[in-house]
Amino acid sequence: MRANLKENPVRSESLPFVVRCVRNEAELAKAVAIRRSAYGRHVPDLAARFAVPEPSDLDGSSRVLVALAKLDGMPLGSMRFRTNENQPLDVEQSVTLPDSLHNKVLAEATRLAVSQAAVGRVVKAMLMKAMFLHCEATGVDCMVVTARHPMDRFYHWLLFEEVFPDGGFIPMAHVGMIPHRVMSCDLVATKRRWLECDHPWHTLFFETHHPDIEWAPATAVGAGHGHDRDKETHLSLVGR
Repeated sequence: MRANLKENPVRSESLPFVVRCVRNEAELAKAVAIRRSAYGRHVPDLAARFAVPEPSDLDGSSRVLVALAKLDGMPLGSMRFRTNENQPLDVEQSVTLPDSLHNKVLAEATRLAVSQAAVGRVVKAMLMKAMFLHCEATGVDCMVVTARHPMDRFYHWLLFEEVFPDGGFIPMAHVGMIPHRVMSCDLVATKRRWLECDHPWHTLFFETHHPDIEWAPATAVGAGHGHDRDKETHLSLVGR
């Protein structure tokens, strides 16, 4: 049984935006808009592909997080993730994961996108926090990401480790065959390492309550949304 990672936050901090799982088509459209904008800046060839919702946004297999400004509801960031509990991860279209990740519950983060505004770095942190805490609460063992350069530096800073130490950058089918590095983090081990090395985000993630990170069962946006497991979990990430 996994160790209980939860701690009691020592302070509360409000944000100028909310982070939540998309609840309707309008919020999904905002998540897609920020995705298209971000990829248009960094990977223009993929911008058109990401201009409309993808099947994984609609079929209930994934959760789509969106950060919305409190002032006007404008989208500031988005990220999608899902686990390997019911089907292989997207990364498995391109690689065979090593034995060390077999028989584990994995969650893969994809389509991380944030605005160019000054608040963008904070939005990125809160999207990662929302995913990390959801994984922690639902029994995920490891998070997996694919990262193109220079985004691989960000995950390295978060203490993600190379899944294929000698593999380097590998073309990924789910992102237009652009070379990405495959990285992962064991939730329990990474949290312990953050504490031991006094990582700048340890207090932000585990000792600070952010009431603007919301979690509730997703309203049906496409076929399959609102799974029974969502109803049973009733997570709001209250206390974080």
